[in-house]
Amino acid sequence: MDRPRGRPANSGRMITVLYFASLRESLGKGAEQIALPAAVRDLEGLRALLVARGGAWEEGLAPGRPVRAAVNQAMAHGDTRIADGDEIAFFPPVTGG
Repeated sequence: MDRPRGRPANSGRMITVLYFASLRESLGKGAEQIALPAAVRDLEGLRALLVARGGAWEEGLAPGRPVRAAVNQAMAHGDTRIADGDEIAFFPPVTGG
């Protein structure tokens, strides 16, 4: 069976995750590619996977923290499904004056 170049044979679904504003600063990165485990099917599952990394991840993305998310540039909620090739963005709420 053929697979895209550069992708491990057992990687499953690959997504791109973007971090903006204070999240980017506290996590020390603006983007990453993640091979999703089969159990992670939605945005809530992805957030739990990232929180499990501990440290700044746990602090910045913990349940109850005011973090917004978008899937493929559309605002999303925890039950939004994630598919292979999706782009997920996490960012703090923005206030203006």
